Amino acid sequence: MSTAETMRGRDAISGSMAKCFIDFGDKRVNFMTAIKLEATMEKTKVKVPVLGKTGKGNKATGWEGSGTLTLHFNNSIIRELAIKYAETGEDFYFDIQVTNEDPTSTVGRQTVVLLDCNIDKTLLAKFDADADYIEEDVDFTFDGMKMPEKFKDLPGMVQ
Repeated sequence: MSTAETMRGRDAISGSMAKCFIDFGDKRVNFMTAIKLEATMEKTKVKVPVLGKTGKGNKATGWEGSGTLTLHFNNSIIRELAIKYAETGEDFYFDIQVTNEDPTSTVGRQTVVLLDCNIDKTLLAKFDADADYIEEDVDFTFDGMKMPEKFKDLPGMVQ
């Protein structure tokens, strides 16, 4: 019989209980129209030859941040900024704050802030006569990140 602890089902975080805020300059927007967000940090690496080994090592030389935000197609904020960029050449940057918190879980909450986000492409117009509702995907990059709040460790996780 194993005495190892396992995660309780209640500690899985509900995907729909998140909060998403976007700061455009001095304007903070509750992005309640968001359906899904995924942001990743990918390290850039180079192969390093090592004397006395047949294989090469890997050396991190930097990183890149990118993500996708899926939204209900029912607000014009990003489209307005994209059109302003097209007309004036003034690009726009923003921060995205995501908080995951499930009141049933014992791990508390985690907040991640993606800094200096910039849109890669923006959907300007869309319709689908056969759809129950319409949504859009917004691809973006980010240049920094911070985590002002982190989840508590699960019981038995850290030895």
